[in-house]
Amino acid sequence: MVLQFVLAFLISMAVTAVVGYFLIPALRRVKAGQSIREDGPVWHNKKQGTPMMGGVMFICGITAACLVVGFAAMGDGDFRHIFILLFALVFAAIGFLDDYKKLRRKQNLGLKAKQKLALQVVVAFGFVALMRLTGNLTPSLYIPFINITLYIPEPLYYAFAAFVAVGTVNSVNITDGVDGLATGVTMPIAVWFAVVAGIWGYTSIGLFATALMGGLGAFLFFNFHPAKVFMGDTGSLFLGGAICAMAFAIDMPLILIPLGIVYFIETLSDIIQVSYFKLTKGKRVFKMAPIHHHFEMCGWSEYKLFAVFTSVSAVFAVISYFGVIGRGI
Repeated sequence: MVLQFVLAFLISMAVTAVVGYFLIPALRRVKAGQSIREDGPVWHNKKQGTPMMGGVMFICGITAACLVVGFAAMGDGDFRHIFILLFALVFAAIGFLDDYKKLRRKQNLGLKAKQKLALQVVVAFGFVALMRLTGNLTPSLYIPFINITLYIPEPLYYAFAAFVAVGTVNSVNITDGVDGLATGVTMPIAVWFAVVAGIWGYTSIGLFATALMGGLGAFLFFNFHPAKVFMGDTGSLFLGGAICAMAFAIDMPLILIPLGIVYFIETLSDIIQVSYFKLTKGKRVFKMAPIHHHFEMCGWSEYKLFAVFTSVSAVFAVISYFGVIGRGI
């Protein structure tokens, strides 16, 4: 198992690096540059034109690792890593459509919110149905830290799954607003899934998690401040889908609350800001939302944001581990 995990990590890292070497110049040639929010921090204007859709790099790396190293698992009838990959790829396709529309319009506006929401709900239902039909998911809810499992009616579980999927995917998307931030925050989460999968014998899930680690490690080389490329919605929606799918694959979606704490704080700050602005007719809680922009306005550098947010993610990954060690597998 350890050798398979190492191979998945190395293959994903190598393929991501090679694809990135050729992809970034190609994106520059076709002028696939990011359009910066007009209401964003003024110092972000210098990032105008930075190539986007860079998430294709780690998507290629992860896919290659899953197919090559995961071939033996598929031979044994274990397709969980492929189900996770497919779920993430469909979300990546939604993100690609969003990025493509932004490039055509030359502004930071892609698919309409209702279009994205409808597509994401359909994908979530499809994934849960697939996992249920293949016996890889139960309509029960494990509650971390208190170590109890509650059965819930199947229709309610589907609604819950759709809510979790849409919330997680869009939370990762919101976090991707500073160079390397979504990449750094996601890496400890990928490590958590690799460790848990390894301990509990979920080899195929561990393969995907280690491939995710390798792909993000290589991508960070290009994405760290000052970023040579952005992952775009193509990459952030893939990451959100991957994290969500792994949580369902180990039958513990509620672990995403502590494990993805940074994602959800980012989203919550956005919700608080918009709600308070509407209620008070113009007043704000934060200098700017989501919260990473608030800290930027307070003088934090992108290096500090990356270090602090990634560290918080790592700490909560450790806390999350202690929240599930009492579960009987």
